[in-house]
Amino acid sequence: METTTLKVTGMSCGGCVKTVTKVLQDLPGVNQAEVSLERGEAVVGFDGSRVTRQDMQRVIDAAGFDVS
Repeated sequence: METTTLKVTGMSCGGCVKTVTKVLQDLPGVNQAEVSLERGEAVVGFDGSRVTRQDMQRVIDAAGFDVS
């Protein structure tokens, strides 16, 4: 399992955290997603043979947030 940290901007409440967590966890190959509003980041555990960092960025962007 690999781990990556994504800086997520645009989150302003607990609902935002839940949304980002859900879209990440719905990706095949993502085993764990811990999203922090305070730090503005998502720490994701994933199977690199099934999902890429670009896939994660794409679903976060589609949910209305930005990844830097």
